[in-house]
Amino acid sequence: MAFSVLVIALIAAIVLPVILHLRTRGNNKPRPANLPPGSMGLPVIGQSLALLRAMRTNTADRWIQGRVARYGPVSKLSLFGTPTVLLTGPAANKFVFFSDDALAMKQPRSVAMILGERSISELTGDDHRRIRGALAEFLKPDMLRKYVGKIDGEVRRHLDESWDGRRAVTVMPLMKRLTFGIISSLLFGLAPGHVRDALAGDFARIAEGMWAIPVDLPFTAFRRSLRSSARARRLLEKITRETKAKLERGEASRSSDLIACLLSLADERGAPLLSEEEIVDNAMVTLVAGNDTSSVLLTFMVRQLANDPDTLAAMVQEHEEVAGSKVDGEALTWEDLGKMKLTWRVALETLRLVPPLFGNFRRATKDVEFDGFIIPKGWQVFWVSSVTHMDASIFHEPAKFDPFRFKDGSPATAPPCSFVAFGGGPRICAGMEFARVETLVTMHYLVRRFKWKLCCSQSENTFVRDPLPSPRNGLPIEIERRASPSR
Repeated sequence: MAFSVLVIALIAAIVLPVILHLRTRGNNKPRPANLPPGSMGLPVIGQSLALLRAMRTNTADRWIQGRVARYGPVSKLSLFGTPTVLLTGPAANKFVFFSDDALAMKQPRSVAMILGERSISELTGDDHRRIRGALAEFLKPDMLRKYVGKIDGEVRRHLDESWDGRRAVTVMPLMKRLTFGIISSLLFGLAPGHVRDALAGDFARIAEGMWAIPVDLPFTAFRRSLRSSARARRLLEKITRETKAKLERGEASRSSDLIACLLSLADERGAPLLSEEEIVDNAMVTLVAGNDTSSVLLTFMVRQLANDPDTLAAMVQEHEEVAGSKVDGEALTWEDLGKMKLTWRVALETLRLVPPLFGNFRRATKDVEFDGFIIPKGWQVFWVSSVTHMDASIFHEPAKFDPFRFKDGSPATAPPCSFVAFGGGPRICAGMEFARVETLVTMHYLVRRFKWKLCCSQSENTFVRDPLPSPRNGLPIEIERRASPSR
């Protein structure tokens, strides 16, 4: 229904842009002669609807491969109202990740309008390095070490309340609830309750509109996302003011949560390192990134382990050995996580097969050349993770689940910039280590407490992207408490 309404809204919005396009195209400066091959499609719409439709029917990989077969690994198109160049392959990934000056991190206009203009995903140059450095202060191992116990408590409370005593659960919504609880606790110090639940609802609607065509008309996902963003922003502004007051009174410290950490940072002159607008915008981005991607990973790990009893048994043994060294009821520690090597390999292989981000965007800050083609200044660059993840010349039998492809956190034989679930280069995901901690703690308690099997048949065990991957029906499973006691 929402998709149909979006189409109607787009048709209604096309007339003016087309007229403007026809009136002004003669005034546009000429494009370089050696643009990549491909079609830009209709004004405004371009290939956006085709890509979104392919993602929602889980045929996006095929759609991308069709473009590659037709135009080659570099092609032009139009996505979300912006001229775009699609780049594929390890060399293209390396070019995207390491061309920091020529290709700036830039999301579609819809993302910027929803999450804010002063976030790490929008800023470039010195501003980007300043924001990234500030977030890295909160996400560095020395800080995360302090939060393992807090994450441990959130996971155990969640399993007690939402899993124990039930014969069946639906995994995806529960994982979303868990990861939102963890991230909102660490970012803002939000305890369980009405405020956290309301914020979770707003962020679910925010996610629906982030990859939408930015047409702000009634009844569209984009309009609902904008309204939810405004409500969430007001709450985060309130939390920021309250945290600032607590810091001044000595009732909070730099390590209390992300807001406290960012407020505590100062430049060499003693002035605040970030403005309050920047704190709110980057809290929005961090909440989206830290919630949705982690819930996808955990859900698909559950899905994969249901079909792989041998790997699950090996994981149970790994976690029983960790638990055997601890006093009953004692929380996990940073050192315990280092012993969970198989579990992290399972996570990485799951990310290879089902990367939460289908792809991402950069924007050319100047005319730049790649593979003999010019990418004009201001154009988007779109890279896609699955092109290398599912390349048989890079990963042998790419459709096969094999955690032992990974050794010490990276593929054992794949060339650089082939496994890109966390991106790469100077802009590699700043929250990668946080995702590791969250995943390992959750799986420790989940595999020790429960056995499970899928409720749906193998033919029904499929997923869609909207825009993140989601199992059909949310992945319902039957669960059974394991006989051995768990802490």
